[in-house]
Formats: sequence, C-alpha cells, structure tokens
Amino acid sequence: MLPRVICHMMTSLDGRIILSRWGHAPNTQEYETTAATFEADAWLCGRVTMEKDFTEGLEPDLQPVTAPLDRTDFVAEHSADSFVVAVDAHGKLGWESADIDGEHIISVLSEQVSDEYLAYLRRVGVSYVFGGAKELDFKQVLTKLGELFSIQTILLEGGGHLNGSLLKAGLIDELSVLHYPVVDGAASSPTLFEQGDQPGPPRQFTLQHVEQRPEGILWLRYAAAKG
Repeated sequence: MLPRVICHMMTSLDGRIILSRWGHAPNTQEYETTAATFEADAWLCGRVTMEKDFTEGLEPDLQPVTAPLDRTDFVAEHSADSFVVAVDAHGKLGWESADIDGEHIISVLSEQVSDEYLAYLRRVGVSYVFGGAKELDFKQVLTKLGELFSIQTILLEGGGHLNGSLLKAGLIDELSVLHYPVVDGAASSPTLFEQGDQPGPPRQFTLQHVEQRPEGILWLRYAAAKG
C-alpha cells in the first residue's frame, strides 16, 4: 500500500501560491492548524521551498571520499515517528542537523548525485532514498517511504512543479486548499499545480468539505475521483 498523499496548500483566489506577494503576511497559523487535523506521519516539499523556508541557502560541506558509494537507500539512526521529506534530485541542500523540530529528514535523490554528497548526508545523519537514475519516479519514492519508514500519510506541501508532478502521476488522494481572500493576478506567479508543456490528463476531484475559517479564509477539501 502506498502512503496516502494529501496536497495541503494555501492559495490566492486565482490559485497562486507565493504568499509574499499578497501585501501582508497571511494567517499561516490557520494553515498549520488545519494541517494538524490530518495527523500525517510526514510532510513533503521540494528543494526550492526547503531552501527558502528552512535551510536558508546553506551549502553542503562536501569532502573527498576514498571509495565510491553504492546507490542504495540509507536509513540513518533516528528515534523520530514523524518525518520531513525533501525532494532534492541533484543533491544541493545543506543541513545543519538531521531533523527539523524533531522530525527526521529524508532526502529524495536521483542516482546522479555525487559520492561526496552521499557521504555528507551520512555524516550529518540524514536518511536518503533514490527515486530513479535521472528522473524521479514518485510512485517508487512513495513505496520506499512506506516500506522503510512505515509512513502512512504524507502532506504534500510543495511548489507548483512538485505538486504538478505528483498530480500527473495520479498519486494525490486528497486536495486540501485554504483560499485566502486576495487576487494575485501575476502571470509569473506559480499556481497550485504546474505541469509545463507536457501536462497529464485532467484529474477529477469530489468535494468533501467546505468550511469558513478566520480572516475570510475558505477551506475546501476534495477527494480524488476513483478510476
């Protein structure tokens, strides 16, 4: 069984996701409060989001290695029961420790990463899984997260391209959207789902829940349609 994937995001009324453009800081506490209701085992985001919001551009401390490392998954020693999953296909993120607020970090890599970067993650104590030789296969990634870490529910909190990749692969089970009462209007601002020039087929969702939250936020929850 694959872990259940719930895409949980805050968007403008026109579906854009760069909160810093909205004039003043939105009520992100509502985002965290509603996210907690899912009791997820892990949350997942991409390199750009992780670098901007958590690692603040920290460079990895790469050191020479004396022998090549196998491209096999690595589960570091940890005592966590919840996880941060960082999609970092090319191995660019630096880490000060192996956890964020007590949640163990798992890096999702392609086999193109250097031996020096793998050795760096091992030194820091960050776990990692491989998602493919060059391109990431997110079904394979989810399978490994379930098998190696017993993760059952993941909150997808990515940028538009990461969200779009999992949508295209048909791996999103539920969509949870907090509509913030502002219209962004910028064509350059990414939307909830970005799939580039080769989008997948349209994905149908069924409305499950509507709730008005403080500050005019509207919380909508959808289940992925079967079939």
